[in-house]
Amino acid sequence: MNDIRHISQEDLALHAMQVLSAEESAAVRAHLDQCAQCRGDLASLSGDLALVALGADQQPLPAGARERFFAKIATEANMSPAADRPSVVSIQSKRPNPAAVWVPWLAVAALLVVSVTLGFEVQRLRLALEAETEASGRQAAAHARAQQVLDVLSAPAAQHVLLTAAKTPPQPSGRAVYLASRGGLIFQGNNLAQLSEDKTYELWVIPASGAAPIPAGLFRPDASGNASVVLPPLPAGVPAKALGVTIEKAGGSATPTAPIILAGAAPTAGE
Repeated sequence: MNDIRHISQEDLALHAMQVLSAEESAAVRAHLDQCAQCRGDLASLSGDLALVALGADQQPLPAGARERFFAKIATEANMSPAADRPSVVSIQSKRPNPAAVWVPWLAVAALLVVSVTLGFEVQRLRLALEAETEASGRQAAAHARAQQVLDVLSAPAAQHVLLTAAKTPPQPSGRAVYLASRGGLIFQGNNLAQLSEDKTYELWVIPASGAAPIPAGLFRPDASGNASVVLPPLPAGVPAKALGVTIEKAGGSATPTAPIILAGAAPTAGE
């Protein structure tokens, strides 16, 4: 009847309906004395069984029906001779079979046990599916970004730009790969001077059409003077005439602020 620690839901339901043998009931009671969890499960099952029993409609007697019934019996007893009284027939033989009475309860208990078991299994499967879906989403996002980086670096139409310091010795430098059709840009700067906390470097795409420069990302170099900008949000389909880097306020700017620290002409796609 018992597993290592607890009584099964089926046996608890049968115990609640008092259909176990005397030996089995004694074993259940002995376990319940020591196990708070099984007592709680038994209380829950007993409550469910009580709700089922209470589910049948109860119709109250009409007002005064009990008194009228007994008065009628007394009147007929005084008026009728004993010889004329109908014989009393025992209803003992008409009592329902105990087994037939317990069959609906057993069916209810079985349904309760099955529903509890299925509920636990559905919850477990739902949590496992959510975890797997979340992991798959993260993996798909990482794969998509890696594929974008590879596409920009290897595309034949990508423009490879070398950025050097303007009108100064070419110590700071930068390299950029720009794919206009996708708006993909990857920039790497080296030997960049450190800036105060209220300043930042800003990368720009200068369109070949002569339109206003497009902000392409803010960055600050590390202790070695190195920095990078990878796939900033840029509109697709804007061919570049050049790329440039300026020093702006910490929050960036909508238009470049002179002087241009690094600049590089963008070759025609495919060159």
